[in-house]
Amino acid sequence: MDVLDLARMQFGVTTVYHFLFVPVTIGLSLLVAILQTLWRATGKSTYLRATKFWGKLFLINIAMGVVTGIVQEFQFGMNWSAYSRFVGDVFGAPLAFEALVAFFLESTFIGVWIFGWDRLKPGLHLACIWLVAFGTLASAYFILAANAFMQNPVGYQLNETAGRAELTDFGAVLTNPVALAAFPHTIFASWLTAGTIVVAVSGYHFMHRRDLDVHRPAMRLGILTTLVGGLGLVLSGDSLGKVMTATQPMKMAAAEALYQTTYNAPFSVLTIGSLDGSHGTPIIEIPGLLSFLATGSFNGEVQGINDLNAQYQALYGPGEYAPYIPLTYWSFRAMIGFGMLAVAMAIIVWWCTRRGRMPQHRLFWPVAMWMAVTPFLANSAGWIFTEMGRQPWVVFSLYETSEAVSPRVGVPTVAVSFIGFTLVYLVLAVVALKLFLKYAKAGPPDEEGALATSSPSDDPDQPMAFAY
Repeated sequence: MDVLDLARMQFGVTTVYHFLFVPVTIGLSLLVAILQTLWRATGKSTYLRATKFWGKLFLINIAMGVVTGIVQEFQFGMNWSAYSRFVGDVFGAPLAFEALVAFFLESTFIGVWIFGWDRLKPGLHLACIWLVAFGTLASAYFILAANAFMQNPVGYQLNETAGRAELTDFGAVLTNPVALAAFPHTIFASWLTAGTIVVAVSGYHFMHRRDLDVHRPAMRLGILTTLVGGLGLVLSGDSLGKVMTATQPMKMAAAEALYQTTYNAPFSVLTIGSLDGSHGTPIIEIPGLLSFLATGSFNGEVQGINDLNAQYQALYGPGEYAPYIPLTYWSFRAMIGFGMLAVAMAIIVWWCTRRGRMPQHRLFWPVAMWMAVTPFLANSAGWIFTEMGRQPWVVFSLYETSEAVSPRVGVPTVAVSFIGFTLVYLVLAVVALKLFLKYAKAGPPDEEGALATSSPSDDPDQPMAFAY
């Protein structure tokens, strides 16, 4: 392998690993805020206990997300210095806003929320967790705006002398059509992920018949969140597909391994054939669906890989401008398939537990708990498709990935950092999983313990309560 291969693999591993925690943070922050709001509105201690329980799991996850996210910033300077120089003037602006506005908002108010249970007035304390939830949304948007520039560069001018893109319109970067379409899709995916986790953890306690008064309403909230997330993904995915076709038609063609321009293009659920994707044999096809996803019409035209490659060669010079087709084809289907499995399991759990019912089959809850991995697989597949479908460009139509790697970094250097980061991430994975499982199995605090750390004190000398 050369430097480019290793650098891409390292960035892929660290990015996918980091994104395991991001949707959970976004989704759980909202669910914890809802649970605390329900407690304040109803006064029922079950909602307070659920807030403390899920708040603890949320804090474990957000800590891991921060730790793994820091490495992302380092990698731009380590392995991608040429890219950083080319795009830094544009790319740095939304990332700066993410750090100075969104992350500061999250980190400040998460601390106030943790230590403010017995110091702040109830309404003010509740506002803190809602600000955290809002901060996660803002953080996601700024990062997606930065990524959207790589998919559809806008708001810049190319300085040929300096050899770099320079920001001319920050508003255009923030209102990039790709960012506007990708943001709701990402948020709905986060809700699907968090909802599935709530269903799985509550299912564990259902299986052991523990604290059902706390976990039954939490499970209902998780099921609702999963279903809303699944429906939202369908609607936002439809919008995102049309924006993707308008800005990156090669990616849409690669999603179907469509080599020839086609009207009424079908969507194949399953295909067998050679690994290069050029001789696929569809097994199950839905007529016209790809055309509808791409254009909004079942008879719409979808440009093929061969025609697009010829167009790009005329525009950008000789070369191969198609991504690795088998990866884009199967990652696109994995994203859809695993997401649908999560929704299907939520519906099954809802049906089997409605009106106080309790499933009796010994495999029901173990299967339901294992389904918690499906949204993570869907999220990872979605990001792999998004980034690999853009290749060979790191910034579409402007800058190829092969040009972006650090020019003076050798194979041994990248290999050492790749191995080091991977080993550290493995250790963090073990720690995070053990912590999450330990406190998930422990269950919520009892009513007396939850109330003891949730009432404001008039004594200014009383030590702050750390409720977790």
